[in-house]
Amino acid sequence: MNGNDEAPAPPRPRPATRPDRPEDRLALHGGAPVRSTPWPTYDKGAVFVHPEDEEAACRAVRSHLYFRYDHRPQHETECGRFEDELCRFFGTRHALAVSSGTAALALAIMAARVPPGSLVACPGFTFVATPSAIVMAGCQPFLVEVDEDLRMDLDDLRRRWQPGIGAILVVHMRGFAADAEALAAFAAEMGVPLIEDAVPALGAELRGRKLGTFGAAGAFSTQSDKALNCGEGGFLVTDDTELFARAVALSGAYEGRLRRHFPDAEPPLTGLDLPLLSLRMDEIRAALLRAEMARLPQRLRLFHRNYDRVAAALADVPGIAIRRPVAPGAYLGEAFVFRVPGGDAGWFARALCREGIDARNIGADDDLNVRAFWNWRFAYDTDDVDAIRAMLPRTAGYLREAVDVPLSSNLTPDDCDDLVRAVRKVAAARDAAPVGPPSTGPAGPVVAPAGAAEPVGR
Repeated sequence: MNGNDEAPAPPRPRPATRPDRPEDRLALHGGAPVRSTPWPTYDKGAVFVHPEDEEAACRAVRSHLYFRYDHRPQHETECGRFEDELCRFFGTRHALAVSSGTAALALAIMAARVPPGSLVACPGFTFVATPSAIVMAGCQPFLVEVDEDLRMDLDDLRRRWQPGIGAILVVHMRGFAADAEALAAFAAEMGVPLIEDAVPALGAELRGRKLGTFGAAGAFSTQSDKALNCGEGGFLVTDDTELFARAVALSGAYEGRLRRHFPDAEPPLTGLDLPLLSLRMDEIRAALLRAEMARLPQRLRLFHRNYDRVAAALADVPGIAIRRPVAPGAYLGEAFVFRVPGGDAGWFARALCREGIDARNIGADDDLNVRAFWNWRFAYDTDDVDAIRAMLPRTAGYLREAVDVPLSSNLTPDDCDDLVRAVRKVAAARDAAPVGPPSTGPAGPVVAPAGAAEPVGR
């Protein structure tokens, strides 16, 4: 674990980069890279974990009590204690620990009584788990354009609203808050539930309120690089008691176990009113997560420290558009995303990789990035990628311009400065870069494809 929690140093002025100097020659062109050590990411073991967290998981293993429903009352189990801590952290009435963030999303849709077969509106920029959870819940994804800062475009959603839409699933993608307040108001106007996919934004806030608490339910993941990490897992939070009871029953609280979640009153339904989908969390993961909760505020500060250092130091770089938050501080900081408007973002990302910085062009043609909506082949009736991109032309254009760099909370200030130097170096040298195919730029208003009875993105 990187326990460095000091305040960020103010960004230092950077001298202008001159690509004609040997030290400024890109690694892509034979120069020396900015860094030679691997960029810290979760898949290389760069995870925020403390010895106390490891010991908590070991204690759960030694207990031989791995199933969340054993002889103990709910408030004495690891899952029950973890859920109690989540309620305190989010300020919600209920929390349910489950097997994954995708499971939490699907449970939220089903428990909100969204009729099977309904369209569920979601942004065109999200992880493939979002449309997958919609399908898992028996519904159909209805994709909506995003704006230049890659947030769900409320104007586009309003313009293309259809009577068959049964819910809005907003995504706080790559840790940046969507305009949850405006979307919640619109959902209320349309008479449908708003569900928050806060999977990539655990702990982030919008105007002092935790993401995941603006809608009927918020879904989170505890997998890989998330702010709480146990390898797999997730949870949902809600203030709606009936929604919570339905989610608990669906998750697999059978033979009276639903009652354990309602120690002071009878639950509003029985465990046999709904199918049992076996999407529970186990005690070992819950023990690890409950221990990690003690250091969650520290980790959130580190995410913000690293992001703020990088964003401030690169704010003046010409030719790149850093993603802007919907409100001050309304982001987690676990990724640095910027666009290269009118430029070759694929070349920019490749050049950063050669400088020792992990980077991806989200909309690259040669990368089956699961965050690019045209790669979700299960969601469409066609394999024609150009036709799929044409369904959301503005989103496609923005994603083809976008570069994504992961920011671990374990990054040191020196790591952050390496990223700054690499971006400046590549930006200064890009005039000498080979010219790539023109980017699909933002287009005009969305026109629904032929056969408008079918959802866009089906």
